[in-house]
Amino acid sequence: MFTGIVEELGTVARREGSRLRIDAEVVTSDAGLGDSIAVDGTCLTVVALGDGWWEADVVDETLSRTTLGDLAVGDRVNLERPVRVQDRLGGHLVQGHVDGVGRVLTAAPDLRISVPEGLLRYVVEKGSITIDGVSLTVAAVHPEGLSVAIIPHTAEVTTLGRRSPGDAVNLEVDVTAKHVERLLDWYADHPAERS
Repeated sequence: MFTGIVEELGTVARREGSRLRIDAEVVTSDAGLGDSIAVDGTCLTVVALGDGWWEADVVDETLSRTTLGDLAVGDRVNLERPVRVQDRLGGHLVQGHVDGVGRVLTAAPDLRISVPEGLLRYVVEKGSITIDGVSLTVAAVHPEGLSVAIIPHTAEVTTLGRRSPGDAVNLEVDVTAKHVERLLDWYADHPAERS
């Protein structure tokens, strides 16, 4: 579980098959083998670790459903360690399970993103959205997607300030909305079992 508060910009150092090496200092300072680290909002498992770097094996499912398959050596990525029970929840609850890929329509500071049709129903004005692992508040919902306001600090310390129209971004919608929908669907399909 993550909060969507990016701790560090890492750099892709190497790609060999499904193995990804990322240079990073902050997220590796207390990491161990088997730990999780979110890369652009995608939860990955640490499988190798050294001084200022870590590696993860990225399965085909993840490569096909996220932007990680497009990463190249030298690309910058948003990194976050999982939340600890005693930590403040500065963003919102983020699973690190990418729901889909959107495209930048308008660059920051008024970042406008296209959202796949199947995900748009979970997006509400003033609700939470995770874009490339960054917890944000939806400023407006549009027929093709959403808008968020990117403050200068966020533009500087995450990849969102570097995104241009056409760039792909990972999206994770609020998990609570998906659970509510699932429960309502079940009740609609089982009217006799309502209590």
